[in-house]
Amino acid sequence: MLALVGVFLLTFNAAALPLVGGGRTYTAEFAEAGGLRAGNEVRVAGVRVGEVTGLELDGDVVEVTFRVKDVELGSETRAAVKVKTLLGQKYLAVEPAGRGDLDETIPVARTSTPFDVTAAFSQLSTTVGEIDTEQLEASFEALTTAFADTPEAVRATVTGLAELSRTVSSRDEELAGLLEAAEQVTGTLASRNEEIADLLVDGDLLLEELAARRATVSALLEGTTQLGEQLQGLVADNEATLAPALAQLDAVAEILTRNQEGLDASLARLGPYYRLLASATGNGRWVDAYVCGLYAADGSPQLDNDIERTCAPTAGGGS
Repeated sequence: MLALVGVFLLTFNAAALPLVGGGRTYTAEFAEAGGLRAGNEVRVAGVRVGEVTGLELDGDVVEVTFRVKDVELGSETRAAVKVKTLLGQKYLAVEPAGRGDLDETIPVARTSTPFDVTAAFSQLSTTVGEIDTEQLEASFEALTTAFADTPEAVRATVTGLAELSRTVSSRDEELAGLLEAAEQVTGTLASRNEEIADLLVDGDLLLEELAARRATVSALLEGTTQLGEQLQGLVADNEATLAPALAQLDAVAEILTRNQEGLDASLARLGPYYRLLASATGNGRWVDAYVCGLYAADGSPQLDNDIERTCAPTAGGGS
């Protein structure tokens, strides 16, 4: 009974089962990934024959690696990314062609994606540019006149189309400019494909480095938290000692604030004093000084404090 249930489950989920055996691996180049991912199915003529094993950006193309089993792929084999479900799931459709074996990468010329943004905008701008808006407006006006006697619902529809055409015609230059700008933007993005790819790769490396350093950053934050807790405990344990010291420091700061003008004046006077002191003691371990007026012109000492002294030198010398 269990064997029958197992066979039933295998049969029911056959499409989801992985391939048994190695198979053979091939590579195809695409202009863009088109929503394809590793693990998506590979089909030949609608039959699942393998799976996509990886995608890698190589310059301005996407290299898709896939593995198939029991399928012979010729030298002209083509590949395309196609839509599998309405939810946007994709699969790789492979179309065997050519003689011999496929022993090289399928080039971009033989691959396609379900939607190419650059090509779509280019084609849209070209197509819209070829529309004769005046002729289109005249055609809708003629339809409006022709359906003038028809029921109201038909007339309203045709009138609405005519008004739409008139609006498009009046905005012809703006629409053309918008489409041209959109084409330039897509062209710029296409020309900067490598730079954008490098930016994404660098961003990925940055995220990987942040993830690798996550443990270090977490440990640092945890250590900071523990340090804060220990400091709080230290302050609490020494509050009785710190409180008087802080109070005294407060008092000192208050005294300094009250005497700020006097301190400023003292510091201003200390500047010249220390400058002269440095000049007098700068030649060695002594003080340079010039003393004059101690002796009279005849060489006798002048010891009286009340006499007038002069430091002007005389012809006969003196000190």
